[in-house]
Amino acid sequence: MQYRRFGKTNLRLSVFSLGTMRYLACFENAQQTIKQALALGINHVETARGYGKSEEYFGRALKAGLSIPRSQLHITTKIPPTADADTMRQYIDESLERLQLDYLDCLGIHGLNTSQHLEWVQAKSGCMQAVQEAVADGRVRHVGFSTHGSLELIQAAINTDLFEFVNLHYYYFFQRHAPAIQLAAQKDMGVFIISPADKGGRLYTPPQKLKDLCKPYSPLELNYRFLLNDNRISTLSIGPANPDELIEPLQVADQDNKLTSEEIYAFQRLENQQKIALGSDTCSQCYACLPCPENINIPEVLRLRNLAAAYDMTDYGQYRYGMFENAGHWFPGMKASRCTECGDCLPRCPEDLDIPTLLEDTHKRLNGKAGRRLWG
Repeated sequence: MQYRRFGKTNLRLSVFSLGTMRYLACFENAQQTIKQALALGINHVETARGYGKSEEYFGRALKAGLSIPRSQLHITTKIPPTADADTMRQYIDESLERLQLDYLDCLGIHGLNTSQHLEWVQAKSGCMQAVQEAVADGRVRHVGFSTHGSLELIQAAINTDLFEFVNLHYYYFFQRHAPAIQLAAQKDMGVFIISPADKGGRLYTPPQKLKDLCKPYSPLELNYRFLLNDNRISTLSIGPANPDELIEPLQVADQDNKLTSEEIYAFQRLENQQKIALGSDTCSQCYACLPCPENINIPEVLRLRNLAAAYDMTDYGQYRYGMFENAGHWFPGMKASRCTECGDCLPRCPEDLDIPTLLEDTHKRLNGKAGRRLWG
């Protein structure tokens, strides 16, 4: 296992962090997953107030005894933004009680996703008053935020200079947030990548076409290597449902060297395949088409179409597309079927895409079962 500095926190975190959203089958499963993760070199555990019994299970496991001292184990929990300080004070107390801890190494404002959330954070009497009190009395050592928000919102949150780290989405198949990573690096913030296996493309169950394009590597391995090759990134989330799901991802935990020529060639094959498969229908993800009068997240819809058409990533596309209209501010936007063909987006598209036709095609390809957040 390799370890990296987590920005200005100066913590040295394992390049894989244990996410605890999926180990909730029972306490025994959670305990065994935690023990296996620590035995494999993970020294950072991330949980959240909203993850069911995750905090409680981790607290019980910690109380029962783990293989490394508390001083060498870095623990993060996440709490949603609140409009007032009193609610945040209550939430911090409850999380510490469930975790059976005297202090948190890191507290993340969980789901800083909207402009209203950012207003709450910046308000003098808002949630950060309680967070800063907890820092002052030693119950919280470092403060950051997690986000599913827009690039512009993420950059605005980073520029408040209130935070020491950021948890965000960024993968080979979703590079929209590269400017946010650069800004975080300039401010010496730790960068934690959320769910690279699942949100990054459901790469633990890739389609055959994608597997063939990535050979001799697995798609999951290539995505991890893409991320670990970037020294601005501190750690990647791994969220196993059981101890066995730790094994495959951690096979690359020592591979933070520069990309090899063979790996670079595999990425070139992926790029060439998209150009061939999509041709003039490729959405370049410039976001110039927004805002949409019907609140369709056109770039994200067309990104999912890109992946389904180029790499047969239809299962992933259906999974994410099903979140539209079902996950609130965690995955905002209406489905493509809401398009009225008003043409508002057409003159703004630098590729002259027939956006209404592509939206209709995406809906036909990907519309299926409605989705929701796993912990919602």
